[in-house]
Amino acid sequence: MSLKQRYEAVLGWFEANVPVAESELDFGSAFQLLVAVILSAQCTDKRVNMVTPALFARFPDAAALSGADFDEVFDLVKSVSYPRSKATHLIEASKLLMERHGGEVPDDMDALMALPGVGRKTASVVSAIVYNRPVIAVDTHIFRVSHRLGLSKARTPEGVSDDLESHVPADIRPVCHHWLLLHGRYVCTARNPRCAECGLAQWCKSFKSEVR
Repeated sequence: MSLKQRYEAVLGWFEANVPVAESELDFGSAFQLLVAVILSAQCTDKRVNMVTPALFARFPDAAALSGADFDEVFDLVKSVSYPRSKATHLIEASKLLMERHGGEVPDDMDALMALPGVGRKTASVVSAIVYNRPVIAVDTHIFRVSHRLGLSKARTPEGVSDDLESHVPADIRPVCHHWLLLHGRYVCTARNPRCAECGLAQWCKSFKSEVR
């Protein structure tokens, strides 16, 4: 099977069986999504969703959060990973949003990555969800699934992202991000993957190598 055929088979299966795939983070605006994604770094969406209701009730937008007291923000996010640095990033990012973008989340990768706490992955997630930009952010789940399925051999998240974006049609890249992420989160798990229940097993390089 060629790499092109593998991509066609995998994407075809997702399109037929998972027509709707969305972020599991709770948010009510582009700004709130940005905050949630920053908080989700090395933390579960479930934990972030437990934290953000109170945070967003107190600081619903960049204007409010830009003038926030560090201790108050820290107290609201202290149950996530690296709360001190994330509280600082949220306040500083909000200040820059107010200074440079009128409080709005920019539709530009470079502008997003200029914000404290925002790297390529976070910028890609926000851009894809808010602006439907044809990018695929790669987290640990997508990295693992892409390697197991044989979609990429790249050794870095950036390399996997480049491989995926070079083979996945631009119009489905945003949803492809969620397809691969959710598949890794619930089926192709790091430990004890549920191969017997996986509709992609017939094309999976990892599964076929283990069967042999």
